[in-house]
Amino acid sequence: MAVAETPLYAKVSNKHRSRSTSALLEPLLAKGFPAHIAQKALVATGQKTTEDAAKWLHSHCNDPSLDDPIPQEYALYLCPTGRLHGRLQEFWKESKRQCGKNRAHEVFPHITLCDFFTCEDQKVELLYDTLKRVGDSFSQCFPPSISLTLHASPSYLGFFIDDSHASVLKEFALAFSSEASALADCHVKPCLKQFHLTLAHKFYPHHQKTLEQLAKCIYPGEPCQWVAALYSRDMRFVHYQRLRALFQYKPQNIDELMMNTGDLIYVDPTHQCDVSEGWVIGTSHRTGCRGFLPENYTEKAHESDTWVRHRQVGGSWGEYVFETASRSFTQTEKEPNVKLNGEAHNPCMSRSVTNVLSLQNPALRRGLLVMRHGERVDQVFGKSWLQQCLAADGKYYRADLNFPSFLPKRKDSMKQFEHDPPLSCCGVFQSRLTGEALLDQEVTVSYVYSSPALRCVQTAQHLLQGLKLNQKVKIRVEPGLFEWTKWGASRVIPNFMTVAELVEASYDIDTSYSGNFPLSSLVPSESYEDYVSRSSAVIKQIITACPRKGTGVILLVGHGSSLASLTQPLTGLPSRDSDGFAQMVRKIPSLGMCFCEELEEDNKWQMVNPPVRTLTHGANAAFNWRNTMVKD
Repeated sequence: MAVAETPLYAKVSNKHRSRSTSALLEPLLAKGFPAHIAQKALVATGQKTTEDAAKWLHSHCNDPSLDDPIPQEYALYLCPTGRLHGRLQEFWKESKRQCGKNRAHEVFPHITLCDFFTCEDQKVELLYDTLKRVGDSFSQCFPPSISLTLHASPSYLGFFIDDSHASVLKEFALAFSSEASALADCHVKPCLKQFHLTLAHKFYPHHQKTLEQLAKCIYPGEPCQWVAALYSRDMRFVHYQRLRALFQYKPQNIDELMMNTGDLIYVDPTHQCDVSEGWVIGTSHRTGCRGFLPENYTEKAHESDTWVRHRQVGGSWGEYVFETASRSFTQTEKEPNVKLNGEAHNPCMSRSVTNVLSLQNPALRRGLLVMRHGERVDQVFGKSWLQQCLAADGKYYRADLNFPSFLPKRKDSMKQFEHDPPLSCCGVFQSRLTGEALLDQEVTVSYVYSSPALRCVQTAQHLLQGLKLNQKVKIRVEPGLFEWTKWGASRVIPNFMTVAELVEASYDIDTSYSGNFPLSSLVPSESYEDYVSRSSAVIKQIITACPRKGTGVILLVGHGSSLASLTQPLTGLPSRDSDGFAQMVRKIPSLGMCFCEELEEDNKWQMVNPPVRTLTHGANAAFNWRNTMVKD
C-alpha cells in the first residue's frame, strides 16, 4: 500500500457494511466473484449492465488494488441537453481552437449541485433511490426554462442563474444532500454559492474579448431539457494528470505498461523526477496496472474523461430527467436578449459560433508558424559523427544510410560541420513530409526565415520542396533566430556557411536580405534574459517587415527553444524561468511546431492549433548481421 493512500483507507476502515444485493450483482456472484469486488466493478462502470462489469473485472485481473476498500467519489451535476448543449459544445471547441485550453475544458458543461463526496460501493443504489424521490418531489416546481445571464471578468466567463430559479436549484440540492447523507451514511455537501455554468476559467486576460464574442453567440433560451446526473471518479487519482494513448504500445520490459489506442493513463507529476527522458510512469484507467510508457505515444486528456456517468438501473436511477419540454416556450415566441453582466446584447441571428467565425474572414489574417528543425545527424550518431564518416584520405563517405549522401562544399575546414551539423536522411524526409502535409491543408506560406544553422536552412529548403514553393519563396537567413547560445555555443559561435556558400550548394536563399542581427552580435553563453530579449526583438522586426495585406503564413525555422521564445512576445504569454524553459524545450520533437494567428486589433496575436500534426516514429537501432546472425 502506498503511503499516500493510507488516509484513503482510514476513511472507510470503520464503516458498517451492508449485505444488500441487486439484480445486477447476483449474476456476478453466481459466477464466483466475491461480493465486494463485484460491487466495485458495478460502480466503476456506472451500474449499467452485468456484461460491462464482467468486462471490467477481466481487464482488471492484474490490478494490484482490486481488493482495496477505497470507495469512489460522487458529484451531482445539472447538465443541459438538446440544442443548448450543442451550442455549448460548439463554444468549447471553438474557444479551444482560438484561445487554447483553459480550466473549463477539463469538464463538460454543467451546474454543480453537490460537489464530490465519498459513498461506499454497496450503498450507491441508495443514492439512486434518493435522486429519484427528490426529483419526483421537485418535478412540478422545476422551472420550465432556466434563466441565464452572461457574466465576464478577466479570469472567468460563464452564465449565472437568476435568483428565482437558483432558489429552486438550491432547495433541490439541499433535499438531496440531506436525504442521501442520512440513508447512504455519507457526508454530502450541497453547493450554496452562486449557481453558475462555466464557459471559460483561468484564461489569459488578452483572450477575454474573443471569448466574450464567442459566448454572445450562445442563446441561453435554446430548447433544453435539464438532467440531474451522478458522476463518479477514482479518489486516488484526483490530483493526477491524465493522458490518452495515441498508439498501441507493447511492453519491451517487465516494468513497462501495456497500452491500447485510446487508453487513459493517470500520471503523478511529482513522481517523474527520476524517470528517463521521454518516458513517464503511470497507471492505466482500463486495467489498473502501473508501469513506464513512452510519453510521445500519448496526448493530454481532460479531467472528466475518466469520470463515469451513472444511468438508469431497473427501478433505481443514477440520473433524473426533468420533463420541462411541454412547458417551455416555442421557437416562434420572442427571444429575449442575452445579458452580459446585466446589460442586454442581441444574440447572433444564426446563434452559431462557427457561422460567426466565418464572417471574420480568417483568410485575411497573417499567421506565424514556428518550427523546430528536423532530425540532426549528431542526434543519432553522437558528437563524433564526422569521425565515423572520414576515410583514411580525409574524404567523406556514408557510413550509414541515415548519414547524408554528401556534405555541401564550404571554403573552410570540413571540421566545422561538427559544430554546425546537417540533417540526417530521416531529417530530410521529416521536413519534406511536413511540407507536403502543409500543402494538403492549403497553407499559403509567403515568407520563410531560418536560423543560420545548416540543419535549419536544410529543413526550410525541404519544407518548401514539399510545399512546391522552391524557387518561388526564398529563405531569409536570420542570425537572430539562432538558439540560446548557452546550449548551442557555450564556448564559441559556430562558423556557419555563408550566404554565398549556401547559394552555391543550391539552397534557395534570399541574397538581398541582410538580417536584423549580424552574426557578430551573437556571443557565447549568453544569459537567459539576453536570449529572451534577442528573440523578442527579432520576432517584432520580422512581423513589422511582413506587410499585413496580402501576407499569408510567415514560416520561421529555428530550434526547440524558438517555439516559446518567439511566440510569447506576440501573444503576451508570460515567460518561464530558465529551469522551466529548459524542461519544456526537452519535450519538443523534431519538426515540433506552434502556430499564432493575428487578431483584428493591431499587434494582437493568439496561439491556435497548428494546421498539421507533428510526425511520430520509433527508434531504429544499428544492425550488424554478423554479430546477430552468426554464432561464434
